[in-house]
Amino acid sequence: MEKCVLGRTGLEVSAIGLGGAGIGGIYQNTVADRDTVDTVELALNSGINFIDTSPLYGESERRLGIALRGVDRASYFLSTKTGTHPDYKQDYSWDGTLHTVENSLKLLGADYFDILLVHDPEKIEPVFAKRGALDALEWLREQGVVKNIGLGQRHHHFHKQAIKSGRFDVILTYNDYHVTRTTALTEGLLETAAEHNIGVLNGSPMGHGLLTGVDPRTLHTPHLIERDARAATIFYDWCQSKKLNQKAVVLQSCLRQPLIHCTLTGAKNKAELRENLDALQEPISDGFWEDLKVLNLTAGQV
Repeated sequence: MEKCVLGRTGLEVSAIGLGGAGIGGIYQNTVADRDTVDTVELALNSGINFIDTSPLYGESERRLGIALRGVDRASYFLSTKTGTHPDYKQDYSWDGTLHTVENSLKLLGADYFDILLVHDPEKIEPVFAKRGALDALEWLREQGVVKNIGLGQRHHHFHKQAIKSGRFDVILTYNDYHVTRTTALTEGLLETAAEHNIGVLNGSPMGHGLLTGVDPRTLHTPHLIERDARAATIFYDWCQSKKLNQKAVVLQSCLRQPLIHCTLTGAKNKAELRENLDALQEPISDGFWEDLKVLNLTAGQV
């Protein structure tokens, strides 16, 4: 598994990380604790050393706590989030942050987090406010509970503000860099992060399910943007015509972007993760990548 240094954190992370949304059961409620144990075991044995989760992801933290029990803590990096706990939604206060982090430590059986991300704030001001989430996370860093601080959400101007403040080490942007959407690049976010040596995590490379290899015309995804559905359909038909593994194209295209350090795959079980790992090894010729550019799948992205 290829590894990259995650910006100024100095963490040498696998190019593919294990995202915790799928194993939390938020996409499918048939996920069991055993699925998570098997998935984490395969991930670690395959060279994946970065695991990301959140209180928002259903049973994710609890299940990961079970799966990681007894595993050498030095063998992986662990990231979770604050601000989206079901009991503390959009709570970026000092007390709310400390409560959320304490709860996550217990569920995950952890002594510290390599990264703690402020998650999906609707407004950025409470995060920076006196005795807000950022103050709390910096205090936790002084205690050794949090090693690095990040921001995980989609508003690029929030990310840029966080980066330029000098108080964040990592950003997680999601559904903004894959074959049909590259706004993280075109709007200058990746370049800004690189200029400040900020680590970049890339979430939702499968476009929230649109790019998994299933015909998008058969999906009923809530709040689907017409442009995204149209681009995904063109991509699906192209892969079918070329007899290409769609997951291979999607994941490998993310790994071809040098300004991204780690792309998260939210596999819900061992079988899905195995598919993703196999897709990384599937050969794709340079000619196919050139043909993909011609499709101009990012046209009209917003």
